[in-house]
Amino acid sequence: MQDPALDALMLPFAGGQLDWPAAGALFLRAREGAALHAHAPRSLVCEQSFRPEHEALQRAGFDARVDGDGAYARVLVLPPRQREEARALLARALSRCAPGGIVVAAMPNDAGARSGQADFEALFGPSSVLSKHKCRVFWASVDRADTALAASWRKLDAPRPILGGRFTSRPGVFAWDRVDAASALLAEQLPVTLSGHGADLGAGWGYLASEVLAHCPGVTALDVVEAEMRALDCARGNLAAHASRVALDFRWLDVTAGLDRRYDFIVTNPPFHALRGESRPEIGRAFIAAAAEALQPRGVLWLVANRHLPYEEAFGSRFAAVRIVAQRGGFKVIEAVRGR
Repeated sequence: MQDPALDALMLPFAGGQLDWPAAGALFLRAREGAALHAHAPRSLVCEQSFRPEHEALQRAGFDARVDGDGAYARVLVLPPRQREEARALLARALSRCAPGGIVVAAMPNDAGARSGQADFEALFGPSSVLSKHKCRVFWASVDRADTALAASWRKLDAPRPILGGRFTSRPGVFAWDRVDAASALLAEQLPVTLSGHGADLGAGWGYLASEVLAHCPGVTALDVVEAEMRALDCARGNLAAHASRVALDFRWLDVTAGLDRRYDFIVTNPPFHALRGESRPEIGRAFIAAAAEALQPRGVLWLVANRHLPYEEAFGSRFAAVRIVAQRGGFKVIEAVRGR
């Protein structure tokens, strides 16, 4: 799969403008791809909190971690589109770079490269720049970095209260400061009769799980399954008040790889965009397939999706009954009962 931002990030190394120091280098929000294989040493330390990318890096032979410490002579970073999260990530790159070291960043033009470069130079000073693959890559030494600005930026993606203090979330998490319309519609339709051991797949910061726990007294256990550790950490805090009544398990998993437990019910608002932002409706179909394998006979799946996505065909013969329960604002809620 093409990854223009990663291709651009490797340009100064491929062209000889930058080298790989013997002491090692760090890649924040790392992604696996052909350019990484071609131009980066396997000694590159890769930090990634999104489980599918984390596992892809491990399979490729890189040292993949969720988090870490220590300073490196080269720090690479792919800033996200969300500006507060991106600024916090640049500040983190500075904190992980050794004196005299160099920070390198790349962004697609249509995902804020111009403003990203401006932020980069506000923090590090004038940068060297290359443009290719409809992206920009820019790099600079940390010797002239504005440490006071970095200190303020490091706090920009910290967990914070949202929705009047009812929940905690952080920039960069999906729908981080609100209840997205699709999840709200699904929550309205969920029956209070859900019971037993359930799961929320792609739980984000925990809104749907909180609605299940608040309104379904028959639920005895709930697995909160999320691929992004930054979101899962928020969900853990948001649902802590229910831990005395219900057995909660917070699972950092890639749902599309399958599930290893059986459930009486599953609720989900599956993502349909990948980490790079491209539309990926096959992710939702993979969620449906994983749910079908994980549900007990006669177990029920409650799913919300964009109305135009043809998910109905993905249910196939695995489910005895499938019905559209509600449609509103471009979304649909589907109930599917697992066959015997």
